[in-house]
Amino acid sequence: MGVENELNLSLTPGVASRLVKHPLLTDAKPIRQRVINTYYDTPDQRLRRERVVVRYRKKGSTWLSSVRRMTVSEGRHTEPSEWETVVAPGKLDFSHVADGTLREWLESLRDELRPAFTTSFTRNAWLLEPRDGVRIEVALDRGWIEADGRRQPICEVGLELLSGGVADLFSAAGDLQTDLSLHPETTSKFQRGYSVLADESLQPVKALPIATTAEMTDMAGFRAIALACLKHLQSNEQGLCESDNPEFVHQARVAIRRLRSAIRVWKPRLPAEFVASFDPRWQALARQLGETRNWDVFLAETLPAVVVAFPEGVEVGRLSHYAVRRCAINRAAARSTLKSADYSRLLLEFTAAVLALPEVAARPLGTFAPRCLDKRAKQVRQLAGEALASDAPARHRLRVAYKRLRYALEFFAPLFPADRLRAYHVSASNLQEMLGRLNDLAVAGELIKEALPGEQGEVIQYWLEGQTERLLPELGGLLEDFGRQAVPWKAV
Repeated sequence: MGVENELNLSLTPGVASRLVKHPLLTDAKPIRQRVINTYYDTPDQRLRRERVVVRYRKKGSTWLSSVRRMTVSEGRHTEPSEWETVVAPGKLDFSHVADGTLREWLESLRDELRPAFTTSFTRNAWLLEPRDGVRIEVALDRGWIEADGRRQPICEVGLELLSGGVADLFSAAGDLQTDLSLHPETTSKFQRGYSVLADESLQPVKALPIATTAEMTDMAGFRAIALACLKHLQSNEQGLCESDNPEFVHQARVAIRRLRSAIRVWKPRLPAEFVASFDPRWQALARQLGETRNWDVFLAETLPAVVVAFPEGVEVGRLSHYAVRRCAINRAAARSTLKSADYSRLLLEFTAAVLALPEVAARPLGTFAPRCLDKRAKQVRQLAGEALASDAPARHRLRVAYKRLRYALEFFAPLFPADRLRAYHVSASNLQEMLGRLNDLAVAGELIKEALPGEQGEVIQYWLEGQTERLLPELGGLLEDFGRQAVPWKAV
């Protein structure tokens, strides 16, 4: 979903037919156009790697040749340089590209350029003027992406801010979303075109590094991180809804945990109403995905070990049947939630609120980050002393505190020397893995109580406790190693 001056939202064909009758659009006369875009690249996709777009398009009766180059601005979003000119049918033209180096490079590749994919759709566009000084184009696109004999449908509505503020754009989108099921779209037609060309299957998407800098303000840092977490979440939506691969659930859950960690890090700097409005909603979604993830881990990792330990146990058969059923129930519930209007509204409302956050008493991120990390490292040290001498809840508290420290360090990683981060990260990763194993055993105990109540699962419970006891000495060594590491942010 773009966040500068345009929004893209997906919808079903049935909702699209209702969109044209929406009260927001009834006073505006639509302009109907047929749009055909053919995107070019070399066979080895050099243009894609260099973030250059060459497009030959027919818009109405006009043929256009356009070149677009994407560049990273402050590591937060992409800003295009674009050149477009009217051409004769069937002709690519680079003479209008003002960047001489880019123009020469494209000319050198002219003989290698081939059509990669085509987007062909009918566009109905309305111009909205909700108040003086505000102009927003609403465009409904319906058609196809075609590549190498394969097709993917297009059914989406785009809102482009022509004049006015970003809040006006989100207000219009919210008005449409109140009456219609519209979901923020994370990928453009251009990005989806390459997926169709490659015939790519859905793959889980992990969090990407966030290019924070010491010079950006603390609030600019929060915006970049929050929007990156949303993109991570939405990149796994389709896979979660259409695939049984448990990694999609895991990555979606990680994205929400990272987002909630960012809200906690910045809580003293965020408006109280922002935190009160959104954190509980993200927490509810995280809890639901957490239940789904717990049964996924139990079925894939814990249950096979239980079967080996109790190959002839009658209880194990019942446990396996129950786990399979709970996985299916929880996955269906998670899919229903991600397809709900409430979830779509949360994405849109949260994005609007993040972009509207004020810059009050701004301070450099390089000053803000070490203080936040010191606070979280202190919490980890306090809880580490309790973890070995106490019970599973104490180890869980340590695990939660450690995750918050690790996520915060990942957010601020570009601010610190990589060599100082390396040893700290290795030690932290080893500790995280061990805490995760212990947590899986503790959660498995609770799940077995649910599946085999009373005395039925006692023998398996005792076995799980034994597995935990055998891991505690190793946890002690890892905690000692982590405690000896020099904190990398002290070098700032």
